[in-house]
Amino acid sequence: MGRLAAARVVRGGETGGGAGGRGGETGGGAGGCGWRRYDAALAGGIVTGVGRCGMIGPVRFVFNPPADTATGLLTLPWRRPLVEWVDDRMVEVRQRGISRHVVRFATDGGLVYALKEINEDLARREYRLLRELKEIGLPVVDVVGVVVDRSADLDAILVTELLEFSTSYRALFSNPRGRFNWEQLIDALVELIVRLHIAGFFWGDCSLSNTLFRLDAGALAAYFVDAETTERHAKLTDGQREYDVDLARERVAGELFDLEAAALLPQGLDPIEIADEVVRRYRALWGELTREETLSPTDQRYRIGLRLRRLNELGFDADEVEIVADEDGTSRLKLRTRVAEPGHYRRQLFMRTGLDVGENQARRLWSDIASFRGWLEQREGRPVPETVAANRWLTEVYDPIVASIPPSLRDRLAPAEVFHEILEHRWFLSEKAGRDIGTTEASRSYFASILPEVPEQLTQGDAASTALRRTPRHLAPDELSSFRDSRDD
Repeated sequence: MGRLAAARVVRGGETGGGAGGRGGETGGGAGGCGWRRYDAALAGGIVTGVGRCGMIGPVRFVFNPPADTATGLLTLPWRRPLVEWVDDRMVEVRQRGISRHVVRFATDGGLVYALKEINEDLARREYRLLRELKEIGLPVVDVVGVVVDRSADLDAILVTELLEFSTSYRALFSNPRGRFNWEQLIDALVELIVRLHIAGFFWGDCSLSNTLFRLDAGALAAYFVDAETTERHAKLTDGQREYDVDLARERVAGELFDLEAAALLPQGLDPIEIADEVVRRYRALWGELTREETLSPTDQRYRIGLRLRRLNELGFDADEVEIVADEDGTSRLKLRTRVAEPGHYRRQLFMRTGLDVGENQARRLWSDIASFRGWLEQREGRPVPETVAANRWLTEVYDPIVASIPPSLRDRLAPAEVFHEILEHRWFLSEKAGRDIGTTEASRSYFASILPEVPEQLTQGDAASTALRRTPRHLAPDELSSFRDSRDD
């Protein structure tokens, strides 16, 4: 849990403060407890003192190390019910999900945090499970901490980071664009369920409402956001898995019927058929990952390699390979599957450029880096190291494109998704024109005609970041223009 630190909170009021003031600096206001400052705030700690609310006693903050970016949250009015909070840092989120609990959002230090008021035992349990899920590489929101001992009649509050550029199933159905279809959404949900089950996690409340989605180079990636009913086991039984999937079927059908009643479900889609498809696709993927395979002696090595590559393509690894020899001379291949670490291209791109993006986005960006590297080598007549090419691509190609995104459109899609769509747009325009139109012209066209059509309600957007504006250092302007206008993808 990290080292505990005592942070003394001094009673506010000496400096006044207006309604909804930050409390930690101005003495609090109508929505705060008047906390004016704190002496220390480390990875986790106990904050004690007397607030304006007239309550005496400790408020305990258990933060996930390092959590240094979340220390500004210590001055929120924790002594009051979450629904009553009035503070300048409280914000509304476009794509909030449906929750049985009070959930609100606060911004501090350039990040947005989700605050869920919940029973202390459940909050501590969910905090622990979300950390465990993150540690083993599953796609899950980042948990920041839990706040307890607020007062005798108040529940705890679980704090998580808002998943930037994420979207909900309601937004995807009500604001369809491009090649999105319900099959992408169901495939992403099914893959998430399978990943949880492979790792021994029983979801218990699998639904579209408890899942967030991110666009990933035209595909969708699903993220786990609610571990309230989750259980961890050494291994799930077939009965546990089937029960979990049956719950998912019921909840998905109910959610889609709700969309249908609100006239948000596209015509021709049947909620029952889609919910049944969740079960069918789950069983197909589970079977692909866990089935036994009969091998003949002549092609045993080839078939094992083929099966392992197929696992890797699906985003999974083999934890153990077992070959059982039968009396008839054949063998049976048994694989114990585990969730793979973050994808190869994602890791490679992060190490070379520092960009943290989805796996499909990383694959597309890495392909563009390879193209840029080939162009450099041809132009300069010598080999260019991969690391050098990646850094030059970042400063001379990617950053300028991201910096040129119109300010009013920067929160529509993640920068990597914008770059991917520009490459797609360039291909379509080039096909239509019968020539390569270049990335610069494609980006202008994309910013003028495509990006503005992305609904503002589609994703959460980036709460605080601004595009980097760096001037290319390695190529002269005419050379850079030549590259952008002539290179292949």
